[in-house]
Amino acid sequence: MSPEEKKLFIVSNRLPIMVARDGDEWMVNASSGGLITALAPLMKRNHGIWLGWPGCGPEAPVESLLEAHSAEQGYELRPVTLEEEQVEKYYRGFSNQTIWPLFHDLLGYCDFNAENWNFYNLVNERFAASVADFLKPDHFVWIHDYQLMLVAHFLREMGIDTHLNFFLHIPFPSCDLLRRLPWKYEIIEGLLQYDHLGFQTAHDRRNFVQCVRSLIPEAAIKGHRQRSEIILEGRTVKLGTYPISIDFDEFNSFARSKEVADAAWFVHENIPKRTLLLGIDRLDYTKGIPERFLAFERALEKYEDLRKQISLVQIAVPSRTKVPQYRDLKEDLDTLAGRINSRYSTEGWVPIHYMFRELNRTQLLGYYRACEIAFITPLRDGMNLVCKEYCASSIDNNGVLILSEFAGAADQMAKGALMVNPYDLEGTADAIYAAFIMPGDERQKRMKALRAEVRRNDVQRWIDWFLQSDQAG
Repeated sequence: MSPEEKKLFIVSNRLPIMVARDGDEWMVNASSGGLITALAPLMKRNHGIWLGWPGCGPEAPVESLLEAHSAEQGYELRPVTLEEEQVEKYYRGFSNQTIWPLFHDLLGYCDFNAENWNFYNLVNERFAASVADFLKPDHFVWIHDYQLMLVAHFLREMGIDTHLNFFLHIPFPSCDLLRRLPWKYEIIEGLLQYDHLGFQTAHDRRNFVQCVRSLIPEAAIKGHRQRSEIILEGRTVKLGTYPISIDFDEFNSFARSKEVADAAWFVHENIPKRTLLLGIDRLDYTKGIPERFLAFERALEKYEDLRKQISLVQIAVPSRTKVPQYRDLKEDLDTLAGRINSRYSTEGWVPIHYMFRELNRTQLLGYYRACEIAFITPLRDGMNLVCKEYCASSIDNNGVLILSEFAGAADQMAKGALMVNPYDLEGTADAIYAAFIMPGDERQKRMKALRAEVRRNDVQRWIDWFLQSDQAG
């Protein structure tokens, strides 16, 4: 039975919904994120199973709530309920204070806490037990992301030999960085219990291969252009590069709607007669927002004709607000934006419009349509779908994309974007000015190329790449 003929069994840290209390009532709210956007349409067509944490503790009536929601969505939602201490130490602790910064090349943010590591194991084992409860022979099991790297290890310990697939949505670090992790062998050996590992970029895949070569020298490695194989103890693990993407047609179509046009008009009415430079990010230290503010300040210093003519619209979406480093980042951004605005603001012009808020879909695409330049400069990113969404929404082909060379999307978008090193404030300031003065015909040429790239390599192609590569010998 081919992967396309099987029922999809998706396993991720979170379900595509959140269960939360509203007064005396429990509510089911839709979640957002790249994985959900990518997989939800496929799950509806496939009538699959999605297993993950529903965002609440065991006190919530999860089963009845999810049963009703599953009937509406057309696929099954299966919960893995977690106690608050487990969420704190497995998710906020080891996943987001150890693996997240380490895999994003930000060693200084890492907390190597043995108790958090023990909880990471405990919760991965709990996920594995839940997978085992629902697993059937006709399931295509696809486990996702850095929170669940050890699920295959625990399934194998249970004696389950089902074909297991895994996709890593964040970067994979160099061997030199991974060596800092006290539990590096357990992580590498755990990942090698999967049958098929997917990475966002060839660079990430090569990093993983180098880690295996260095830490497990008895493993045999075969290399191909897009894929690699690791043979260890009689098992073959396939490795592939599959850059995740978006539903181009959905963004392109919705961007043409009246409600999005109205939202875009409202943005420009509130910031009139300005070229708008847009940053939209989850509030996270990997996104390079402070460096972005400083590069924008340098552009205003260096190019006086930008003053009063351009404004940076930075939207930081709340994220991990219980983690102290994220609260500190918000305070730093508040201070930095205030300092730059106090230095340069004049009557009728504010250089930085900084907002800490959520956006609904119409508002998001309204900003994409309204802003002439997208300023996407992460210090490190697995892929970054915001840049692809911006291009898909640029229906008049008039937008300019400034993109960090350290975003996973850089491999695909480099030909049409203005590429920058976010640590290079001078070079990034020059890119801002180049985007500001870019002639219309060059804007059109670049954006047409970017839109063609996103259209060609959309989310369905990502899924097809993974499924077909798994089937290939």
